[in-house]
Amino acid sequence: MLRLLCVRLLAMIPLLVIVSFLIYSLIALVPGGPEVALAGSNPTPERIQAIREELGLDEPFLIQYWNWLTDVLHGDLGNSFVDDQSVWSAVAAGFPVTLSLVVLTLVIAAVVGLALGLAAGLRPGSWVDRVSTVTASAFMALPYFWVGMMLVLIFAIQMRTLPAVGYVPFSESPLDWFSHLLLPAVSLATVPTAVVARQTRAAVTSVMQEDYIRTAKAKGLHPRRVAFKHVMKNAAVPVVTAFGVEANRLIGATVVIEQLFALPGVGKLAYFSVFSRDFPMVQGILLITAVLIMLVNLAVDLSYGYFNPKVKVS
Repeated sequence: MLRLLCVRLLAMIPLLVIVSFLIYSLIALVPGGPEVALAGSNPTPERIQAIREELGLDEPFLIQYWNWLTDVLHGDLGNSFVDDQSVWSAVAAGFPVTLSLVVLTLVIAAVVGLALGLAAGLRPGSWVDRVSTVTASAFMALPYFWVGMMLVLIFAIQMRTLPAVGYVPFSESPLDWFSHLLLPAVSLATVPTAVVARQTRAAVTSVMQEDYIRTAKAKGLHPRRVAFKHVMKNAAVPVVTAFGVEANRLIGATVVIEQLFALPGVGKLAYFSVFSRDFPMVQGILLITAVLIMLVNLAVDLSYGYFNPKVKVS
């Protein structure tokens, strides 16, 4: 396991270099670069040229990238063009909000998705299986923003039981923290729940046909013990893979939901930065997001050995 961890961490280094180059290239080559964003309205050519020289944009492209990468390796992602705030501090301020939202979403998807998938997989062809399949298909077809708007309309406007917008830190009030994140998390959890339910059903159905499951039943083991000790652990690998994929996708999906529910997270910061042409902020957010996605994939790979010891590392 330690060898796998070291190998994967070393493999992340060239991948991060490639990703950082693509991020810098795509942002730097956008028409109307940072000099236009900083020059204000009706800038003179002299003003634009002075900004280019100040930012080092008059140098060759590879030199610009190397200078930026050197600063990143020293922990400097630059400052915002909008308010001159450090990119690190801005992302750090919004990261707990986004992390809380993603974790709560995955918890909901795990509880509901695993329950639906396990119930359907243990009784294929039954009414439980049909209800689970229809529910998963419906969840897959529902857009995040539409679900969010419907939840706000029902629970925040009509019933007035949950807040529609805003965020309260967990340290101030755990109950208010949960109530402000519940609607956004449920909105985000529809598709992950459907994916987890489908993967769980398929994996459980496959495992239930194995000889050792029939042997366990023949020995008279309680069905609950068979389901949770033998079936779920052996069906966990594809389910964990689905969790990893959905966790990575949720990082991007938070942009829409945080904007809809006015959550001060990294997703809302990214949305604002793109429309305000805040190039350093966008580059920093994309780079940090890429690192998080790689770490999630690494965690998923490491978990395979725990859930299935037959998985060998070549």
